[in-house]
Amino acid sequence: MTPLDPAIQSRLETLKAKYATSGQELLDFLDGLLEADYLTYWDYIRLDTLLSLQQPRTQHHDEPIFIMYHQITELYFKLVLHELNAAVEAPMPGTAEWTPNHSTALTEHVRRCTRYFGALENSFAVMTDGLNREQFLRFRMALIPASGFQSSQYRMIELALARLNDLVHADLRSEYAQENDLSKLLENIYWRRGATLVETGEKALTLKQFEAKYDAVFADRAQKLRGITLSDRAKILEQNKELGDELRLALRELDHQVNVRWPMQHLKTAGRYLAKQPSDLRATGGTNWPKYLPPKFQLRIAFPFLWTPEEREKWGH
Repeated sequence: MTPLDPAIQSRLETLKAKYATSGQELLDFLDGLLEADYLTYWDYIRLDTLLSLQQPRTQHHDEPIFIMYHQITELYFKLVLHELNAAVEAPMPGTAEWTPNHSTALTEHVRRCTRYFGALENSFAVMTDGLNREQFLRFRMALIPASGFQSSQYRMIELALARLNDLVHADLRSEYAQENDLSKLLENIYWRRGATLVETGEKALTLKQFEAKYDAVFADRAQKLRGITLSDRAKILEQNKELGDELRLALRELDHQVNVRWPMQHLKTAGRYLAKQPSDLRATGGTNWPKYLPPKFQLRIAFPFLWTPEEREKWGH
């Protein structure tokens, strides 16, 4: 009988040790492996399910493009959250558990987030140039009051990046700079004014739906992230003069990507499709996008202490 290859023997011993705590013999797992089918690409990524998720509400040719691009966007948001969740679950700077390796890992998490947002920004021509305007304005009416405003993942990203005090409406930011009441901060978060009716200032149905579904989720996340957001971590490193040049540059790049370049791409597209005549505003789902999207109005800055007063003053210009 030919002896087993030493490499195979070594791996069998490793597997035996791994499965010893399961209460099953290694032989049982090997039998299961013999019974299992080969993995296929289409099963691994659930391709059939993925391709079945596009369900247009009209017969317009361009509506599937609109659906798929937004689905792609949400997948990129999930990738960003995958990195941010790892970043905020790591030890905090200044604690005994924190090491230089954590700073290196944090820099990589930040760079990945920027890369994902950059891919979205660069692909936005799919929306800006890739839709027939007349079709868009017609099929968009069938989607009211749904709006990209209702992306919960984007709000979760913001909550992980910035201190809640820096996410309140720009008009209230100085007043709420030291506010600790979580409910007050969440009540005055900037985006709530982004879905108010232009004529009356009342909440649009878009916002009412969003609040009903996600307010408790956002409150829970904000509570869990209190004091450990990416901004909190960067601020501690900055104060302790431990924020290296690579991480500083990476954080600034992410801040500008998320809070200037990304909304500016949205603004460009909204202007192309919705700013031709007043009647076109009906297709926005009631969102007040002219005041909500421009970075220069909201001055959303995740890491304000990393920018000079002059840079903050010119934010979004």
